[in-house]
Amino acid sequence: MESDTPKLLDMSADDRPREKLLSKGRSSLSDEELIAIFLRTGLKGCNVLELAARLKRAAGSLTALGSMEAREISKCCKGIGSAKAATLAAVFELGHRAVKEQLTREDLSNPETVYQYLAGDLRYEQQENFVVLLLDTRRHLIRRCTISKGTLNRTMVHPRDVFREAIICNACSIIISHNHPSGDVSPSKLDRELTRELVDAGKAIHIPILDHIIIGTDNGANILPYFSFREHGLIIS
Repeated sequence: MESDTPKLLDMSADDRPREKLLSKGRSSLSDEELIAIFLRTGLKGCNVLELAARLKRAAGSLTALGSMEAREISKCCKGIGSAKAATLAAVFELGHRAVKEQLTREDLSNPETVYQYLAGDLRYEQQENFVVLLLDTRRHLIRRCTISKGTLNRTMVHPRDVFREAIICNACSIIISHNHPSGDVSPSKLDRELTRELVDAGKAIHIPILDHIIIGTDNGANILPYFSFREHGLIIS
C-alpha cells in the first residue's frame, strides 16, 4: 500500500539517488533515480522515487517526457506542481541543447545525425514544419532556417525561400527536412514532387541538396523514425 512506502531518509545512503550519484557517478542511476533528484520531494505516502516512476509511466517513455513543456508535465501526473515541472522541463531542454551543440560540429550528411539534431524539436509537432540546414564545405551547420509551418505545399515552400538564406550565408550545400505529425515517415506524392523541384533548383544555382529527411516518431516496431530520400535513391548527389 502507498502508506507503507518508505521515506527516502529511511533508505541506506548508498540507495539514495543524490548520494549514489556522488559516490558511483551519474551513469549508475536509473531514469527514475535521475528524475527523483530534480523532483526533490515526493508526496504523502509516496516517496520521490515512486513519484518519479509514476511520472515516467504517465508520460509513456523518457523520450516523451523529455519533449513535454512544463504545463504538459504538470497535467501528466498528479502531484507534479508547476515548480517541479518547470525544473524538469529546464533540465531536459539543457540536455537537448547540449546534444544539438555537439551535433553542429559533426558532418551532417549522415541522415541519422540529422534526425538526432532535429527530432527533439519536430517529432511531436502537431503541424508540419519545413526546415533548411545550411552547410559549409565540411558539411557542418552554418544555420538552421524554418521556411514554413502548416500543411506542406508548393505555395508555402518555394525554391526562392529555400535558397535565399543559402545564398546570403554562402552555403555550399543544404539539407531539407520536414516532419509528419502522424509519425508515419512514408513520403507522399507531394513530398516526392516538391523534392525533385527543389533538387533541380539547387543544381541550377550550384547549391546542391544533399538530402531530404522526413521526421517521424519511434513506434518501437524496428522501423526507422526518419526517411532519407538519398538513402532510398531519390536524391543522387
